[in-house]
Amino acid sequence: MQAFERVFLAVNRWVLILLLAAMSVIVFTNVVLRYTTSESIEWAEEVSRHMMIWLTFLGAGPVLRYGGHIAVENLQDALPRAGGIALRAVVAALLMAFFGFMVWYGWLYMQRTMFQMTAVTQIPFAYIYSAMAIGGVLLIVHFLFVIKGYVLRREFASDAHFDANASASL
Repeated sequence: MQAFERVFLAVNRWVLILLLAAMSVIVFTNVVLRYTTSESIEWAEEVSRHMMIWLTFLGAGPVLRYGGHIAVENLQDALPRAGGIALRAVVAALLMAFFGFMVWYGWLYMQRTMFQMTAVTQIPFAYIYSAMAIGGVLLIVHFLFVIKGYVLRREFASDAHFDANASASL
């Protein structure tokens, strides 16, 4: 299972890196062309916007697993240990329900927009909205890897790149 988790996280990270790099190249090239030749790539703005949507939904899972999303922790800090665990279990259940909601409604949006085309590239909007469903599934998988540590000890994943527990004490 640890091998699957490592591969899963590595693939997720590399997809994010490649998307961000491609989006940066497209935007930079378009800006340079606009200022040097007064011409621009007509699809650059649309494609970079769609890439940003994908980056947001695909990146939410790794951010969640490392505890990078904003959280209000005052109540669980004020409760006794058992109360904190119970509160985090409720929060975990609510998060899983929300992620399931994201997958469900992402799927519905995909079905409803399959024949609606984007303005410039003429691809179905369903390809853009599928980021919501896929991102929801990734959030569920990422959260399943850290849920036990989060509920019982308020711990998140950490590695050489990021440690939320260490940065929270700063």
